[in-house]
Amino acid sequence: MLKDLTPDEMEFGKALYDDGTHKFIWLGWSYKKGGEVQTNQYLIISRDKGILLDPGGIINFPHVNSIVASYISPEKVEVIIYSHQDPDVISGIGLALSTYKNAKAYISRLWLRFAPHFGIDVEDLRRIVPVEDRGTRINIPTGYLELIPAHFLHSAGNFSVYDPQSKILFSGDIGASVMPDDNFYFEVKDFRSHIRYMEGFHKRYMKSQVATKKWVSMVRRLKVDIIAPQHGAIMRGKVAEEFLSWLENLRCGVDLIDEIYGM
Repeated sequence: MLKDLTPDEMEFGKALYDDGTHKFIWLGWSYKKGGEVQTNQYLIISRDKGILLDPGGIINFPHVNSIVASYISPEKVEVIIYSHQDPDVISGIGLALSTYKNAKAYISRLWLRFAPHFGIDVEDLRRIVPVEDRGTRINIPTGYLELIPAHFLHSAGNFSVYDPQSKILFSGDIGASVMPDDNFYFEVKDFRSHIRYMEGFHKRYMKSQVATKKWVSMVRRLKVDIIAPQHGAIMRGKVAEEFLSWLENLRCGVDLIDEIYGM
């Protein structure tokens, strides 16, 4: 169990923001200790409409769907956003589109022709919306969501999702952490001690410091209270700012090419 959550929050998720008409909900800790990567999924409820962020792969879709159903009925889910093409993000897209029959799925145009390989029904393919590199704005009942370019971090076609009402940034793999089984926690309180769970992943999976600096510069133009990644713990306030400063100065990917190749 995560040290800083109640058993009910572990099982059914936790609202990161709720003003009565707009909610941003973390959908629990999806990890079975079977060797698969741990993932976070998120649900935004805008009045009575649902928006899913990276609802996950085939392995955890039934679990995620059961939690979503405890908050909102499937026919009210109208938007599904996929940050990129990794299987832990999108391999459940066929199940998602067949379950949430009124939803449109948004993904980078680069991955549009790859999506059918995850077993999507031919009719459901019509509900996939390709997102151009510059991102897009998706209107929702309480305002809008902004898809922010995050290309090469680590995917060639990748987006973060900014919710201006809650001031939460869903960052996908950016900010991900890989914590040991005996030290799970929901929120980062001490960033310096948390770096050990982030550094290896970011050095190898992020493309370069050029890309990290570009993304950080875009994020700093926004009002962000919480950074919510797809893996590991969330970061709030001062910790989120410490993360941005760390990331923009991190040498990673091709910056370390000789080390990676061992030459």
